[in-house]
Amino acid sequence: MAFDVIMPKLGVDMQEGEILEWKKQEGDVVNEGDILLEIMSDKTNMEIEAEESGVLLKIVHPDGDVVPVTEVIAYIGAEGETVREVAADAKIVAADGQSVSGPIAPAAEQVAQASVSPKEELGADEFDIVVVGGGPAGYYAAIRGAQLGAKVAIVEKFEFGGTCLNVGCIPTKTYLKNAEILDGLKIAAGRGINLASTNYAIDMDKTVEFKNSVVKTLTSGVRGLLKANKVEIINGFGQVNPDKSVVIGDRVIKGRNIILATGSKVSRINIPGIDSQLVLTSDDILDLREIPKSLAVMGGGVVGIELGLVWASYGVDVTVIEMADRIVPAMDREVSLELQKLLTKKGMTIKTGVGVSEIIEANNQLTLKLNNGEEVVAEKALLSIGRVPQLGGLENLNLEMERGRIKVNDYQETSIPGIYAPGDVNGSKMLAHAAYRMGEVAAENAIWGNVRKANLKYTPAAVYTHPEVAMVGLTEEDARAKYGDVLIGKNSFTGNGRAIASNEAHGFVKVIADTKYHEILGVHIIGPAAAEMINEAATIMENELTVDELLRSIHGHPTFSEVMYEAFADVLGEAIHNPPKRK
Repeated sequence: MAFDVIMPKLGVDMQEGEILEWKKQEGDVVNEGDILLEIMSDKTNMEIEAEESGVLLKIVHPDGDVVPVTEVIAYIGAEGETVREVAADAKIVAADGQSVSGPIAPAAEQVAQASVSPKEELGADEFDIVVVGGGPAGYYAAIRGAQLGAKVAIVEKFEFGGTCLNVGCIPTKTYLKNAEILDGLKIAAGRGINLASTNYAIDMDKTVEFKNSVVKTLTSGVRGLLKANKVEIINGFGQVNPDKSVVIGDRVIKGRNIILATGSKVSRINIPGIDSQLVLTSDDILDLREIPKSLAVMGGGVVGIELGLVWASYGVDVTVIEMADRIVPAMDREVSLELQKLLTKKGMTIKTGVGVSEIIEANNQLTLKLNNGEEVVAEKALLSIGRVPQLGGLENLNLEMERGRIKVNDYQETSIPGIYAPGDVNGSKMLAHAAYRMGEVAAENAIWGNVRKANLKYTPAAVYTHPEVAMVGLTEEDARAKYGDVLIGKNSFTGNGRAIASNEAHGFVKVIADTKYHEILGVHIIGPAAAEMINEAATIMENELTVDELLRSIHGHPTFSEVMYEAFADVLGEAIHNPPKRK
């Protein structure tokens, strides 16, 4: 399989680039990441890295040529391939306009024609695609396949929407909104809102009822979308076989392609006492009808911190126990420590660098023995140490695995051709929005052949605490490990007009950029609307805008996002609302 090298578009204004020097010559072996050539655009010189490994088969444009952006300038392929073979098998543009690698994907008009052209007749229980699992990856894959004209069936044993919609992101956000409302009540008097009484009570029956109504609205919406796209819905447990048949009870269906979107389940640890009924999973705690006086949270990751904050806002004595040296350790260290400080002020007790060695149940309460000799006593405990792929029904496939996860290639395809596994089940990015993209890509590759890769490099992530936390790209620690010296820009919400007016003047935005081209390597936010603002940062990074280019934009005032703009400006020492940097 061969790939093309194109003149990159380094910024929104770039129309062409000059090839200054090829660093590799025809016939040279090229590894992904090797410097191929140096180009000059209208604003800077830049070295271009190889995106694939192989042999540099042909240089189309030599040193000194000025080439329009996106035009092919060379081919990389397997040793012995001819240029003619390369041209027939090079990177092209898929129907959605995205550049993809591999066999030629259909152009938009070809896709449209294919979607209405006659197909080989399928039997009543035969489908172009059978999707197993109705979570984010699954229902996206099913609808995308149907949009492309495929006959699609989806098999789901419970309810559509998966973990996120039923027992994860969405239910948790309904509870976190309650926590935000309670925070508002606490500051109302200081804003001139005098309540007749500051007494309140939490009605957990109504809380759970409201959460369930939100979930039902969204799951019904997913089911309606599937029906509207003429996807056949099959309720039940699917057992998948290597011949691409799926057994659901007494019914057997078959797919030309299978998409495994079985998702994930709560991870468990094997310690004495873990099976106590007072130890709840993140699934269980969302249906709790009584408020405990105390709660021990085992695991200071995203789920543990979010749910811990919910119960702390209800007046519960919450203790978080995290084995790493800080909470949510995947975040930038500076942001993590700031969040820990703010949550501590809200009344949460956070213990880091320690684990639970034993749980003892007595007198309707738990004693958690920690491996540093301490003990934590609580009425309930929450186990929130992460999730693992759900592999039930896939036992017959003998798929190639990697650390307990289904191994897939860049096209979301498993070790069995024609069987794809997007989403949590492959463990690459266990986030609903990443699963959406992987599901779409899997469906397109099932229909078109393997033509489109799921680029998850700039997938944003968020923690919906109050204040929120969000990130995309590299942390400062990872950036320094990879690039050495980097540029850091920061700006605080403490000086932001809207944040001050909203009683949310805490936190900051942090931007990490490389020193040579001012390429943006990472953006980290702790503060109001962080989960919304991070999408702008992800789009900026996906489109490879530099700090200099970003600063040409204008952000509205007064908005929270002005803080992110000022953080970008601070990378270059140009933030108007920051004190001058020391020379």
